[in-house]
Amino acid sequence: MPTTAPIRVLVAKPGLDGHDRGAKVIARALRDAGMEVIYTGLRQTPEMIVSAAVQEDVDCIGLSILSGAHNVIVPRIMELLREQHASDILVILGGTIPDEDAAGLKQNGVSAIFGPGTPLETTINYIRDHIKPRGLLIR
Repeated sequence: MPTTAPIRVLVAKPGLDGHDRGAKVIARALRDAGMEVIYTGLRQTPEMIVSAAVQEDVDCIGLSILSGAHNVIVPRIMELLREQHASDILVILGGTIPDEDAAGLKQNGVSAIFGPGTPLETTINYIRDHIKPRGLLIR
């Protein structure tokens, strides 16, 4: 029976935010759901995140941001993805993103924003339903 390759997700903590519990929880939940997860750790620059995403050939980038720097960091990540011809990678955010900032982030290419308290299954299902098909078939 043919199966597709596992969904590959890069989970990153951009900027100076040092709180990574939420990122680790979501990384484990995605892994337990059968996805391949690359966790980059704390204090990642936009350049580091995009470089890792391209090198690892991920389907999705999940950014965990609590620092309030999302309006600076996320547009830079989206710009770098476009420059690398990798804008097909699904980008989602988690953390404390004010509602008034959400529309601008989505206009810039962010697919979804998940705030505190979002059920893990909601995020898992969103990724499954919204990644671009990779076209790889393993027999």
